[in-house]
Amino acid sequence: MGHLSQYPSGEAAPTPPPGSGPAPTGSRWEQWQLDRRNRRLGHAGVAHAQDILARRYRLGCAEAAFELLKTSSQQSNVKLHTLADAVVRTPAPDRDAMSWFPGRARFDPPRLPGLRLEAGSRDSQGAVLKATLHRLLTITQTPMGNIQLAENGRLHLARHTGLNKYFTDFFAFVETPTTLCAQAASARRQVTVPEVGTAAVFDEASRQAILQAGSRAAHSVPLTNGKGRVLGMISSHHERPLTGFSRPQLAALHQTGSDVGRWLSWHWDTVVLDALERLHAQAVGACR
Repeated sequence: MGHLSQYPSGEAAPTPPPGSGPAPTGSRWEQWQLDRRNRRLGHAGVAHAQDILARRYRLGCAEAAFELLKTSSQQSNVKLHTLADAVVRTPAPDRDAMSWFPGRARFDPPRLPGLRLEAGSRDSQGAVLKATLHRLLTITQTPMGNIQLAENGRLHLARHTGLNKYFTDFFAFVETPTTLCAQAASARRQVTVPEVGTAAVFDEASRQAILQAGSRAAHSVPLTNGKGRVLGMISSHHERPLTGFSRPQLAALHQTGSDVGRWLSWHWDTVVLDALERLHAQAVGACR
């Protein structure tokens, strides 16, 4: 998972708004502080996409841009924040072009032999992430784990099980430059924290957020596409310190990370770009 060496999102120690009382002196954030931070970070990417769409399609207001995003998200079964991230990251279509991606090749989703997927669910991100988490927990033999996806320059908690609300709120967004997960990502390799209580990588706020969830050790696996780019992380959490995993376990985790990373790349190039194409068509039609 995203192990912070600073407070969440790399911020300094949280300071309450005027009139809210003194800043916390311990290592635990208040729930209202986590809620405020997560709302701010969750809205930031969507707001950026709204501004881009409003200017590009000469929409009357930010609300019209948000409705365009929301409608395309729902019709395409793509998360709103994922679609907003795609709007921000993807080069704009040619001016007055009817198609955003003319001549784009389409491919079937890659096989995921290690995952237990229901028939017809190979193109569903929700189904794939659910099966990925189940696979991770089966290999590592623990009831606690999470999946983070790379969006807007940070890791976003996409799925979890066995972890309490404080943990999931604390790690809802993780800036990557100073995290243990970033070390795993930059090296494109698995990383183990044998003992959370003594690991030097954690600040006290992060350490306590992990320990209070009942996790004493963790293991992170990067989700990499065919070119080695890290698109996310899967992490297991353990009630007792870890001595390591066997070679077959590590090989199975590596294969899972590679398979799911390639699938995430396909999902972006196919499902997410389809959603952008639909958004563009709706916007162009509304402008005519």
